[in-house]
Amino acid sequence: MRDRIIIILVFMLSAVSAVFLMRMIFWIISKGLPGLSLDFLAGEYDPYNGKTGILPMIAGTLVLILSTLAVAVPVGIFAAVYLTEYARQGFGVRVIRLATESLAGIPSIIYGLFGYIFFKNILGLGFSVASGALTLSIMVLPLVVRTTEEALKSVDPGYREASLALGASKVYTVFRVVLPCAVPGILTGIILSIGRVIGETAAVIFTAGTVPKIPRLGRVLSSSVRTLSVHLYLAAMEEADFEGAYSTAAILMAVTALLNLIVRMITRRAVNK
Repeated sequence: MRDRIIIILVFMLSAVSAVFLMRMIFWIISKGLPGLSLDFLAGEYDPYNGKTGILPMIAGTLVLILSTLAVAVPVGIFAAVYLTEYARQGFGVRVIRLATESLAGIPSIIYGLFGYIFFKNILGLGFSVASGALTLSIMVLPLVVRTTEEALKSVDPGYREASLALGASKVYTVFRVVLPCAVPGILTGIILSIGRVIGETAAVIFTAGTVPKIPRLGRVLSSSVRTLSVHLYLAAMEEADFEGAYSTAAILMAVTALLNLIVRMITRRAVNK
């Protein structure tokens, strides 16, 4: 009887969560789908002249994602390799892991204030892609490090032992044997980091700015951009463009669903291997 009661409670709570999720998805899609068009996706943004396209926001989001990953991924992967393969598992490693876990729990608004004070003001980068990318890279760094660590630990120790027994060096074993086997887990962490960058608002407003313009070639890192999530917030709260806000929200939900699908596919392929 106790097991049946627990099963019923789990099923009911899962059903409630699914109902809320489906209700939110239906509401956003029903409100945002009528506003989706080619002009909306590929047009410029100038509300004073009746232009409400989100192409500058799409470009700004892509530029910010690529810039953030260019900083966070190499640093995170090399840090995870050092912690897993080279560092002695002692007090220093525990302190580093505690620091990375603490970084993962800090609210994003604090990252935004730090980026505003340090990158924008002290370093003089201003509202730019560089300020936003450096701030977001610190934010997603714990995720990249932890997922890469777990991916490296999941590699069969026999691969390391066989490579070393054949006379390969430690560096060769790590970068030519262990890392290729850990690629699915590393990709999962990178995709999750992309999802967090796409959905971030507070830290982006304080660092990358809110200018709805496509960055110029040659001045990409110094340009201020507006991402999709920031545009959603501004359209709903300041510009009262609720139709554009709902349409932007529908695009963000579609992108998030696509990223989750990719993560599931990578995870299934890794498990099957």
